[in-house]
Amino acid sequence: MEQLKISELYTLEETIAKEVFMGLTYPWEVLPKIGDFIMKLGAMLPAKEYDQIAADVWIAKSADVMPSAHIGGPTIIGKNAEVRHCAFIRQNAIVGEGAVVGNSTELKNVILFNQVQVPHYNYVGDSILGYKAHMGAGSITSNVKSDKALVIVKGKTVRIETGLKKFGAMLGDGVEVGCGAILNPGSVVGKNTSIYPVINVRGVIPADSIVKGTKKIVQKR
Repeated sequence: MEQLKISELYTLEETIAKEVFMGLTYPWEVLPKIGDFIMKLGAMLPAKEYDQIAADVWIAKSADVMPSAHIGGPTIIGKNAEVRHCAFIRQNAIVGEGAVVGNSTELKNVILFNQVQVPHYNYVGDSILGYKAHMGAGSITSNVKSDKALVIVKGKTVRIETGLKKFGAMLGDGVEVGCGAILNPGSVVGKNTSIYPVINVRGVIPADSIVKGTKKIVQKR
């Protein structure tokens, strides 16, 4: 249970959204709160540092956003972030400082901590990516079960009913996801874990692991 807690997965000083995590135990408890939190936080952002380009969209003046990107609200794009050609930010997104949202990447109901990279053809939905997490080209979070049942977080010794129909992945700080990997609904990946390319990931992955296959997980040395 400890490894699933916010305190074990994330460095909260590395996100503008620190406040929304306060008083909660597990990171997926944040998912239903993201939209309202953005509206509250956006109204308090300093005008000298952020442009409000729409009623519910705030972009840091230092961010580099391509004209071809679509940014729906509510959304906050942080300082020195990069939003590349044809990125599709649907709604309820916080893009951290120095983060990269790449070409044709889609975001929906997410928090990307500072320096997260989702740079090439990624889908990230109903997920939270920790400080310096990186998703390789074509890797995605699958956020709805095929039978549309509520998502359950499952580990070897844990089973937690989340009450959520949409829940992608919780990636701890420094997680590396290989190209083409699929993170199934309810995946929780501990800090500094590396996932090989084209792997189907599900359940709870311990921190400092290497995921070499669906049933082949080893600890880093």
